[in-house]
Amino acid sequence: MKSITTGSLAVAAVAIACTVVGGSARTAEISLPPDPGARDAHTLVSFACAKCHGASANGISISPIFPILAGQNSIYIEEQLKLLRQHYRADPHARAFMWGISHALTDEQIQGLATYFSALPAVSGRPSSNPALAAKGKEIYENGRPGPNKVIRCIECHGETSAGTNTVPRLAGQHPDYLALQLHYYRDGLRENKLMNRNVKYITDDEIAAVVEYISTLSGASSPE
Repeated sequence: MKSITTGSLAVAAVAIACTVVGGSARTAEISLPPDPGARDAHTLVSFACAKCHGASANGISISPIFPILAGQNSIYIEEQLKLLRQHYRADPHARAFMWGISHALTDEQIQGLATYFSALPAVSGRPSSNPALAAKGKEIYENGRPGPNKVIRCIECHGETSAGTNTVPRLAGQHPDYLALQLHYYRDGLRENKLMNRNVKYITDDEIAAVVEYISTLSGASSPE
C-alpha cells in the first residue's frame, strides 16, 4: 500500500472540509433527522457518521484521514466525543470535521454511538511487508527508547496486542497513516494529551514509521483473564 505522508493527509483534510462547507474554512455541519425522537444510534450513524466512518455504517472508514471506529473501546469513544463536543480537542482534523458534527449531541446519544461502534466487528492486523521496520517498531513499542530524550514504551498502556482498555484506545487494525498522523500531532503539540505529549515528545519520524508498522501487525485480541 502506498504510504500517505502527514502533509498529504493534512492537505486532503482541508480540501474535504472546504467541500463539506461549500469552500468555507468553518467546521463541518451535518443534517440530522428532523424528529429528535428518532435520533437513535443507528440513525445518527447513518446521517452523521457513515460518510466518513464507513458508508455501510460498519465503522470501517475507507480514507485514512478518518479513524476506523469498529471495535473501538466504548469508553474511549464516549470520552472523545465529549471532548469534541466541548471543543477541548482541537487538533486540525477535529476542528475541521468533528466540532460541527458533535456540538448538538446529547450525553445519551454519545453513549449510544459509543456502544454501537464498539459492538461492531473489529479489524485485525496484517503481516508486515517490511519485517525489519516492524522489528524496530516492536522494540520501541515494548521497551521504548532510553536516554535523556527517551520515548516511553507503548505496551504499558495499549497492551501486548494493542487492544487498549477503557479510555486507552485500541490501535490494532487502525489505518497506519492515521496512527502516524496522530503521533505527529501528539509530538508536535497539535493534539493535546499530557501523557501522550510527554511520552512521544522526542520520537523521530523514522521511529513513528517503525512503531506504526509494528502496530499494524497486532491482533487487538483481549488479554485472557
